Amino acid sequence: MRAPPGAEEPSPPETKEAPPCLPSPSSAQPRVPRRGGTSVTIAGTGFTGPTTVRFGTTAITFTLDSDTQITAIAPGGSVGSVQVTVTNSGAISNGISYTYLAVPASSSVSPSQGSTSAGTTVILTGTALTGVTAVSVGATATTSFTVDSDTQITAVTPPGTGIVHVTVTTLVGTSNGVPNVGPVAGGTTVVLTGTNMSGTTAVTFGGTTATSFTVDSAVQLTAVAPVGIGTVSVTATTAGGASNGVPYTYVRPLT
Repeated sequence: MRAPPGAEEPSPPETKEAPPCLPSPSSAQPRVPRRGGTSVTIAGTGFTGPTTVRFGTTAITFTLDSDTQITAIAPGGSVGSVQVTVTNSGAISNGISYTYLAVPASSSVSPSQGSTSAGTTVILTGTALTGVTAVSVGATATTSFTVDSDTQITAVTPPGTGIVHVTVTTLVGTSNGVPNVGPVAGGTTVVLTGTNMSGTTAVTFGGTTATSFTVDSAVQLTAVAPVGIGTVSVTATTAGGASNGVPYTYVRPLT
């Protein structure tokens, strides 16, 4: 409608930009080892055009699956929790707690020998044992096990023969094996856990180079023991020098 002659034209209605839709994540699964690299699904609402996904302060690679789901690759992080946030058109979402887990590590098993038939009760000590889903003696799963605490497990051995290693497995990996023993002929696969292992150039058993080794991650190496005798120190070497030594004992076969 036009205004009468001499009257002012009415002003057009004011237009305002719609506020951005605030993204709202509700979950982020699964929990991952501190080295990162795991695919994580983030569920929530308002994911119509996120520009940034962060784990703590670290921006990461992600795929927008739908307005309710994002798939992201978790970065490395320290053991503990961080907040996962999604940024959309300048609006930052609420944070979702996300937990980095430590890879389990075994330090001892007692007793370290038992009957070839099943049924020996052993106490396994170490760290990050709370989430253990399996305990193996050699390649055979234990008859049963109980997680007593984050540092101790009680397990019942299966039947077996010879020298074997006891390992534990969680969501984030498998521990080193205990006891740290193997035959004098060498050939035993040994898992070493620690930190800053990515640049390892050599692994030695008492000064003798390992038959072979593989850098599994920044916190784990797998090495094959060479021929040896007695108790020796296993070390890993990087450009920064040699690590502390971990004891490893060579044993002779029973005759």
